Amino acid sequence: MKLYGLVLSGGRSTRMGQDKSVIQYHDRPQREHIYNLLSQVCNKTFLSIRKEQESEISEGISTVIDMDEYKGPFNGLLSAHYTYPKVAWLVLACDLPLIDLKAINQLIAARDTKKDATAFATRKSGLPEPLAAIWEPRGLANSIDYLKQATSSCPRKFLINSEIKLVFPKDDIVLMNANSEEDYREVLSKLESS
Repeated sequence: MKLYGLVLSGGRSTRMGQDKSVIQYHDRPQREHIYNLLSQVCNKTFLSIRKEQESEISEGISTVIDMDEYKGPFNGLLSAHYTYPKVAWLVLACDLPLIDLKAINQLIAARDTKKDATAFATRKSGLPEPLAAIWEPRGLANSIDYLKQATSSCPRKFLINSEIKLVFPKDDIVLMNANSEEDYREVLSKLESS
């Protein structure tokens, strides 16, 4: 089954105070950095964006425009699923500045296509990271049914109540989210010391 890559970069970045997807940790906007990583291991890769971000996207980068049918990350996830319903999606949030190709390959190698999703989890939390996961078509279809009756549009809650495979990265640090100015400074210090 085909595996497409999706970089979720349509969020509003309110906690960061600036667009997280364009911060440069690796000599290019973060969304492009992750897009390039996924392009090395997926059949096709896309940026998930809001309509008003379209003019900012570099030439040669494929996009999926958010359909604004769902709240939160499900907006991007299901917009991609509706566009290509028969493929699995390796989904990464744009605010994972320490994710690397080694970790991505570990997730792919551990993939269980019989489950709804194969998701990274930190050893500390043991909880699935829905925005660092491979979502199978069946799992995304099931999430649509879930959202019709759920009180929450949280993809983690959906995964907790679904048939999934958890994968623990060799180093939890690759799953660090940079959502605030403080996180940004911490990431820079980690990159400088590595």
